[in-house]
Parts: sequence; structure tokens; C-alpha cells
Amino acid sequence: MSEKPVRRRAPGMSPEERRAMIVAAALPLVAEYGTAVTTSQIARAAGIGEATIFRVFADKDELLDACMVEAMRPDHAVTEIASIPLDQPLAERLADAADALSAHLARMGTVAGVLHSTGHRRGEQGVRPQPQPGSREASMQLIGDAIADLLEPDEASLRLPAETVGKVFLGLLFVRPAVLSTSQLVEVFLHGAIKEESA
Repeated sequence: MSEKPVRRRAPGMSPEERRAMIVAAALPLVAEYGTAVTTSQIARAAGIGEATIFRVFADKDELLDACMVEAMRPDHAVTEIASIPLDQPLAERLADAADALSAHLARMGTVAGVLHSTGHRRGEQGVRPQPQPGSREASMQLIGDAIADLLEPDEASLRLPAETVGKVFLGLLFVRPAVLSTSQLVEVFLHGAIKEESA
């Protein structure tokens, strides 16, 4: 008679890993429902019991704050920009970077907007949640560095250092009019608003 195989439990998550997993499951729901989202909905999406949420979060407000912090983190945008092939033409690299940043800003705006409009004010009353490693400036620096790295292969043809050009491009993205497509934005950024005179 053969012995039954011993079943071993998978190693448990650390509290930090469990928080990250819960926030990842919660973000799409928060973007859709705002503060009306329930911890029961989040638990189902994460595939865990509702009580597990309260082992790593004091209450739903703390979870919502963590979702806002996650939405503001630049990591996803920086990773996307870093994956853009440097052998592409500069205009294509910048267009891809603009698309990655637009997606990041849209996600951040969606989560912030829906939380604010549905009554989540905790960040205004207490300590305002900040993205890691601690400030908006640090996040912008990470994104700016990623853009500068993208520009570096063409630095010899730039009028200013890649880091400075990257900051200008980043600033332009934040004030881009809705009428400008990504390709138009890049075209104006690289070549200005005046057409070249034909020879």
C-alpha cells in the first residue's frame, strides 16, 4: 500500500507582498466605483477572504489611500519608456514615450478624480499620500531620467543636454492641447511650428 504524498502549503506572502497584491486587485474597482467599492468586492477580485484585507490595512480608507499612492507611482511609465528600443528613429522613440506617459497620467487622473468625486477626502485632512520614494519631485525625476536616456543616442544633434531637452518634452506633455495627436506633438517639439522653406 503506497503512502499518500505529503501536501505542502505554498510559502505565505509577507505583509508587504499581500498589501501589493490587494492594491493591484483593488485599483480597477476603485477606478470604476470610487469610494462605493466594497471590501467584499475587492476580496473577491483578489481571491482572498475579506478578513485578510484587514490584516494588512487598518480600514478601507487606508486601502483607498494605498490605491492612490500606487496610481501615482511612476514605475510603470518608467519601465515602459526603458523598454523602447534605442535603435528606433528619435521621433518614434518620443512618440512611444509620450503614449506611455499619457497612459500613466490618465490612470492617475482617473483614480484621483473618482476618489475625490465620491467623497474620499482623507488625503486632504491628514498626511497627503505620496508616491514612493516620497515626493512628486522624485517621481518626475525618475521619468525625466528615463526620457533623457531615450534621447542620449542623439545628444550630439541636440541644442541642449539630453537631460534638459527631456524636461522640456515632459513639460510639453503636461500642457498638450487635446487637438494635438502624439505624432503632431513630437513633430512640433523636434522641428518647431514653422514649416521649412522649400529649396
